[in-house]
Amino acid sequence: MRIVVQRVSRASVRVAGQPVAGIGPGLLLLVGIEQGDRREQVERAAHRMATLRVFEDARGHMNLGLHEVSGEVLVVSQFTLAGSIRRGRRPDLANAARPEEAEPLIEAFASALRDKGAAVQCGVFRAHMEVELVNDGPVTFVWDDPPL
Repeated sequence: MRIVVQRVSRASVRVAGQPVAGIGPGLLLLVGIEQGDRREQVERAAHRMATLRVFEDARGHMNLGLHEVSGEVLVVSQFTLAGSIRRGRRPDLANAARPEEAEPLIEAFASALRDKGAAVQCGVFRAHMEVELVNDGPVTFVWDDPPL
């Protein structure tokens, strides 16, 4: 499981030109599910994202989490994160989980974040999405949790 975590001022998703999700300040989470990923990884990732302290306090230090800043979360499935561009000219996407395996894990991830008190919106699985964001900082991290 690979997640690109971006602290944003705002982020939104459109499908076929129509808005489907949008948040104000918070986290945009681009989530790639890999073959072999399991529910345990989803739970670990949700806990980490819900408690991650990447928002600035009054002194400008990253000491605050989503709850302290009333931040929101936008979860966007992105199977290309499971790919590799190390060799050749075409991305190798063989490590990406099949859609029927990935979709329930994406849904479980969003649900686990909600269970931890996060306000969560989601992109549309398997849709061609336009993701727009204003990265705040910029602050970007990558969470990797290899399949068990």
